[in-house]
Amino acid sequence: MLKFAENNCCQSVFSAFANDFGMDESMALKVASGFGGGMSRGETCGAVTGAYMTIGLKYGNSVNPSEAKVITKQKVQAFNDLFIKKHGSLTCKELLGVNISVPEGLEKAEERNLFELICPRFVATACKIIERI
Repeated sequence: MLKFAENNCCQSVFSAFANDFGMDESMALKVASGFGGGMSRGETCGAVTGAYMTIGLKYGNSVNPSEAKVITKQKVQAFNDLFIKKHGSLTCKELLGVNISVPEGLEKAEERNLFELICPRFVATACKIIERI
């Protein structure tokens, strides 16, 4: 269950799937906590990084690193293609239309309620794509 209002985008995506891979929600929230807001720089969207982390839990290299690396890369590329097709970008700054890493951009985002109105769409898309791929 997504708890978007309480968590950042990365936490919302990653914690939704962590239990499926043996990670408890508390640990997932901690691990993903630094990736919100495009890693606090307005860069790669937190929903996207949460998806990458989820892909890593499922396909990441542990037993057969060479094969897992190829599969993980393919899954990330597939995710990227689908997310970009839906939203036009992977970057928080571009998705929101403001740079939340600077005070005036963050203020604009808050004034426009972007975190409540737009970000949940990115989280929902990321989760749907993860379930699909």
